[in-house]
Amino acid sequence: MKFRLATVSIAACALLAGAPGLLHAQRSGEPITLNFANADIEAVARTMAAITGRQIVVDPRVKGTINLATDRPVPPAVAYNQFLATLRLSGFSVVEAGGLLKVVPEADAKLQGGSVTVGERPAGGNQIVTQIFRLNYETAANLVPILRPLISPNNTINVNPGNNSLVITDYADNLQRMGRIIAALDVSNATDVEIIPLKHALAADIAPLVARLVESSGGTSAVAAGQGQADTSFRTTVIAESRSNTLVVRAANGARLNLVRSLVEKLDQPTSQSASGNIYVVYLKNAEAAKLAVTLRAALAGNSGSGASGATTQVSAVPAAGTANATNAATAAVQGSGQPSTGGQIQADPSTNSLIITAPEPQYRQLRAVIDRLDARRAQVFVESLIAEVNADKAAEFGIQWQNAFGNKDSKNIGVLGTNFSIGGQNIFTLATQAGSGTVAPSTGINAGLVRNIGGVYVLAALARFIETNGDGNILSTPNLLTLDNEEAKIVIGQNVPFVTGQYTNSNSGTGGSVNPFQTIERKDVGLTLRVKPQISENGTVKLQIFQEVSSVQASSINSATGLITNKRSIESNVLVDDGSIVVLGGLLQDEYSGNQEKVPIVGDVPFFGNLFKSETRTRKKTNLMVFLRPVVVRDAAQSDELSIDRYDLMRLKQDAARPKESLTVPINEGPVLPALRSVPKTPSAVPPPLGK
Repeated sequence: MKFRLATVSIAACALLAGAPGLLHAQRSGEPITLNFANADIEAVARTMAAITGRQIVVDPRVKGTINLATDRPVPPAVAYNQFLATLRLSGFSVVEAGGLLKVVPEADAKLQGGSVTVGERPAGGNQIVTQIFRLNYETAANLVPILRPLISPNNTINVNPGNNSLVITDYADNLQRMGRIIAALDVSNATDVEIIPLKHALAADIAPLVARLVESSGGTSAVAAGQGQADTSFRTTVIAESRSNTLVVRAANGARLNLVRSLVEKLDQPTSQSASGNIYVVYLKNAEAAKLAVTLRAALAGNSGSGASGATTQVSAVPAAGTANATNAATAAVQGSGQPSTGGQIQADPSTNSLIITAPEPQYRQLRAVIDRLDARRAQVFVESLIAEVNADKAAEFGIQWQNAFGNKDSKNIGVLGTNFSIGGQNIFTLATQAGSGTVAPSTGINAGLVRNIGGVYVLAALARFIETNGDGNILSTPNLLTLDNEEAKIVIGQNVPFVTGQYTNSNSGTGGSVNPFQTIERKDVGLTLRVKPQISENGTVKLQIFQEVSSVQASSINSATGLITNKRSIESNVLVDDGSIVVLGGLLQDEYSGNQEKVPIVGDVPFFGNLFKSETRTRKKTNLMVFLRPVVVRDAAQSDELSIDRYDLMRLKQDAARPKESLTVPINEGPVLPALRSVPKTPSAVPPPLGK
């Protein structure tokens, strides 16, 4: 016999675990024969530790007996694998952690440790391991319902959507089977990209129809017009390429691709035998039909004049009312929006905002490509204007007037000596003679008078007046406008003031002297006017044609016989501003001084005492006016909603702050407040705060 046999029996398992013969068989790797009948699991584990030379620890929860026997001698590795298989049948498993083998319940094996492999297949066996399968084509979540029944109930399968991978914890031999199943399922099911040219139909019209038909036949499809879309498994994609009038198709499989080809072939049929009789209706989404019809007629007129198109182009238009016959039919004005425009090949129907095109199919495809580009959502521009004005007026007046009579009252001649100035207060003679009747009042400020008794009559002999005035003003106006690109907008905030432009009086003296007067009046807007026309360029700048005016009626001219006087400040300019930037349009910096003096010669120049013989006024006016402007481009509905809600909330906060204070004596404690809107998520810095905020 070439090898020694080591026989292990249940009666002496504890003793044989340390027998020299068994240790010699373990060291030399000689085959051994197992014969365990109703053996305690812990005792068998100690025997396997002696056979393998590894440390095996049995969890206290592992209880019971097993049967393990071999008909003939087997190598120690095979004996250990049979030990693992027997434990697996009993609901237990062996895991390796830190070089130590632990016998634990199968339900806890996935939490105790074990090796982890990525990509490569693990060696077969009855030991629990964890493996990560990375998928290339199939979605990991789609395989979970297929693989879950094939895994032990106590073990797990998880999905990582980030890198499209599966994490499976199970026995090593079962993971080998899982690897073969996953490799068979993780294959590309999509076909290569197929280009299907169209002869008669338009790609933009056929693509949605084909996608819908494919979807209704049981497949999942995606359609995109004008731009590509990322392909995923089990997805049929149909893309319309308008420039070459073709369909770009990628099907889930060959059968689906054949179905798409069949549908396109049936739909790509001529609509009429006569090419010149084709009539098409194109409904516009954003553009105005009447204006777009004029543009297309001009393009067709230039195309036919250069001989680029073989078809005969007939273009005509109805001239606008009150104008001469249009010499260029392509650029002739179109009738009002209430009537359809006429123009040969291209008609505009304003009621439905659509174009009616009569053209051969090749020419219609060219026009349709132009229409699709022009019928795009136009951006808007929110224009904020800020007018800041600061005024400071100062005035000072000083004047002394006096009159005196000299001589005896019985004499024939009496001398009068005094001063009388036109500035520095009310005239002393007018005040002395008419103040008593109430028709004349003293000038504003402090008035100091000296009254003299002459013959029992008190006469104003001297009058001194002092006054100093200060006036400050701070005006801030922030008119705002929202308008379409290349469309003029206007806002007027003010009053409509009447101005007399003429009058007539008819004196009918021969018929009893009756009078029939009348006046002609012209009304004008007085206040704040902002008129702007923006033009958005591709690099983010905005060109603005601006007219801004601030006018007011001068208070001193309200009751004037010559009519009203208006103060006006206006700016008319063309500027180029970056989106969201602030630009100063212009302004006024004015500092005005004036001084008047009246005095008696020589005497008025005497220091200090000369003030008794003079009157003086001084005024100074300072005006600082600046106009600022900021355009904000609003390109989509979300930004428009955010801008509106932001201004809505601002006005609501202003109204809430202006509510009256609580009062019991005056029980009106509420004011009008805008209703609260539903919360809408905002993107920071998408809409800037108001200029005047």
